[in-house]
Amino acid sequence: MFVTPAHAESTPAGTAEAGHGTEAETHGAPAVGETHTETGVAHDAGHETGVFPPFDQTTFASQLLWLAITFGIFYIVMQKVIVPRIGGILENRHDRIAQDLDEAGRLKSEADAAIETYEKELAAARAKANTIAGTARDAAKAKADADRAAVEAELAQKLAAAEARIGEIKAKAFADVGAIAEETATAIVDQLIGGPAAKADVATAVASASAKQEG
Repeated sequence: MFVTPAHAESTPAGTAEAGHGTEAETHGAPAVGETHTETGVAHDAGHETGVFPPFDQTTFASQLLWLAITFGIFYIVMQKVIVPRIGGILENRHDRIAQDLDEAGRLKSEADAAIETYEKELAAARAKANTIAGTARDAAKAKADADRAAVEAELAQKLAAAEARIGEIKAKAFADVGAIAEETATAIVDQLIGGPAAKADVATAVASASAKQEG
């Protein structure tokens, strides 16, 4: 039979004295209570070191209590700190993405408007260039026609002057030829008849011959 420390403490004083007397009688032998106490302590030490604390059934209640407390603290921290922070991060990210999308849409609209304006201005510039080119072409054509008409008029005038000059030269040449012909004819007649011929007759003959030649 083992005696625990509590049982040893609750042992009556008389028993202890009796034990003391027995110890005195046995001349130095250890008391029965001390032997049992040492054996019980050794047994308890062996019992404490032989079972893994989390599997000790005697501490299940305290373990469950601390588990509930830890879980509650973790839940409160998650609900009050971590989850709001994650929610705030996600909300900020969502707002940032929405702002970026709005900005991209605005920039796209501005780019489309700029492209449309550029195309309109380009079409207007092309139309203006075509108009200017047509006007310049018409003006150049009109100027060319006017220049050609002026040149043609000048050439016609010069041609008329040249023809008149040629006529004058021809008439003068014919006149000279007539005079020369008259002189030549007079000389020939003088030689043939042996005397001076009448100039009027010679001039009439030369004029008649010239008229026949021109005809």
